[in-house]
Amino acid sequence: QVQLVESGGGLVQAGGSLRLSCAASGRTISSYVMAWFRQAPGKEREFVAAINRSGGSTYYADSVKGRFSISRDNAKNTVYLQMNSLKPEDTAVYYCGADDFTAWRSSLAKSSNGYDYWGQGTQVTVSS
Repeated sequence: QVQLVESGGGLVQAGGSLRLSCAASGRTISSYVMAWFRQAPGKEREFVAAINRSGGSTYYADSVKGRFSISRDNAKNTVYLQMNSLKPEDTAVYYCGADDFTAWRSSLAKSSNGYDYWGQGTQVTVSS
């Protein structure tokens, strides 16, 4: 079992930056693909970014590519999401997910259905 706790959300003006953290406990995250998803009111949970076990490969949603960066520190059992040039449409609850996928594939990493472990989420609000 892995427990995930997100932090770092808040209110920021458009164009600003935030850094989200996802701290894991229970097991080392080095065994897991880690990802960030987000869910806005009235919308389905959508993929944001994912990172493989070593941190050497990543996937991003087109909507955040070039603005967001996912990273991990396996020694600290923590995953990060650096969000720059924030837009009002980035407003959502951001969730951290983890899974021990047997393969590093886009179709697996980008689907929320495949993740077994989730945090409680952290609210990000971007004002215009």
